[in-house]
Amino acid sequence: MTALWDFLSRTNGRAKLSWTDWLSYAYLIFGFLIILVPVVWLGLNSVKSQFQIESQDLSLLPGDFDRVARATVNGPEGREIFIIADLPDWVLNWSDLSAEEQAAQDVNGFLAGYEGNALYALRSHLGQVSAAARRQIAEEGLPEWLNRYGALTPQAREAFDLDSVAASLSPDQARLILEYLGVDPYQPNRIVTQALVTAPHPETGEVMEWAIPNPNASSAFFPGRAVNGDASQVVRLPAESVTANRTIAPSWGNYSEPLTGTAYGVNVDFATCITNSVLVTVIATLMTLLINSMAAFALSKYTFKGQTLFLVVILATLMVPATITLVGVFKAINATGLSGSIWGVIIPGAATPAGVFLLRQYMLTIPDELLEAARMDSASEWKVYWRIVLPLALPAIAALGILSVIWRWNDLIIPMVAIATNTDAYTIQLCLLEFRGEHISQEHYRLAMTVVSLIPTTLVFVFLQKYITTGIANTGMK
Repeated sequence: MTALWDFLSRTNGRAKLSWTDWLSYAYLIFGFLIILVPVVWLGLNSVKSQFQIESQDLSLLPGDFDRVARATVNGPEGREIFIIADLPDWVLNWSDLSAEEQAAQDVNGFLAGYEGNALYALRSHLGQVSAAARRQIAEEGLPEWLNRYGALTPQAREAFDLDSVAASLSPDQARLILEYLGVDPYQPNRIVTQALVTAPHPETGEVMEWAIPNPNASSAFFPGRAVNGDASQVVRLPAESVTANRTIAPSWGNYSEPLTGTAYGVNVDFATCITNSVLVTVIATLMTLLINSMAAFALSKYTFKGQTLFLVVILATLMVPATITLVGVFKAINATGLSGSIWGVIIPGAATPAGVFLLRQYMLTIPDELLEAARMDSASEWKVYWRIVLPLALPAIAALGILSVIWRWNDLIIPMVAIATNTDAYTIQLCLLEFRGEHISQEHYRLAMTVVSLIPTTLVFVFLQKYITTGIANTGMK
């Protein structure tokens, strides 16, 4: 810490800070903020709830408002909208719970405390209509064709008398069967969560509780429905009059659920993806360092016919965009039987022209006298390469190792070509694509797993950076 403070408190030697000192400190602080602010923003957003992310909540800290349920029930009397207050969190967040968490709740006991439209809405929201209807069909001895009635064509339905079956049941029993079959006017009932706020009524001035969709909206008015009143009417509430109670509540499940394979709507195990990425990165980096260093050793320390041609061909490949060779890589992977295997990701990038060029240029600075002296002492070519050239080239190898780790870990194109058909071989970047589908968005999981995916490359860079500076300082004798 003392050395760090000495570095940060340096001046140009005068007693007071000059304009150059102020400019240097401003540049240092600006650069620090440019790096830190996006990282902090990503970290804070990674622990926000799904609702907070989807509602585009721009608040800095993760948290949520007190919430109520806005229910919509369809029936013979038409559509009715009302508010259900004081519901437990597991009910409001039912769709976000894993199968194990849903099974742990006493749903039937909870529904026993409700009746009427509230029961119908909650029963649909908790996914109990199908199970309750099938159970009623079995207990009441109703016709078996009821279980397949919903899948029949309109012409096939005419062969069955649904009206007579419904007439033989009580109103609640008939409603359950008709909701199960999706017969008009019994359209699916819905429950959505809304923020609970307090605000005076625009006309009477009475302070009331309201349910509004998003308190963070930038509009001047919020559409609100009275919690204890006629919820069918939407009232325009001035934004400055609305008061919402917000609590800080990090959603640590954004990390634990994908890593344990319990994330809702995700078909891949993120822990397996991390394991695959680690294997691909470690094996591919070791192969890259070995192959590239051997090629660089040959191009820098041997003289042979075609040496310049080989170097020109290697450098020419740097000018070819990777997308142009993508079709050829795909055909080669399929032809060698590596499709669907992580080896299809490792082998195509085992040798990189940029790595060969980097190591060759560095090895050119190694004195040839050292190699000749080793050969005079009966050292084999392998020993010259392994015991002399590699240790002296450690700074360049460390730099290439960092670049290779970053390339392999963040690579998306080659995994999509090689293993897109096998979810068990997915790397971390392919797994991140699984958090967004056509009908479901899991951005809270994606943000959390993006943070997880950044940790290994950050640690590797910080760890190997010390070896780069040490290697450069210790090789001044060259």
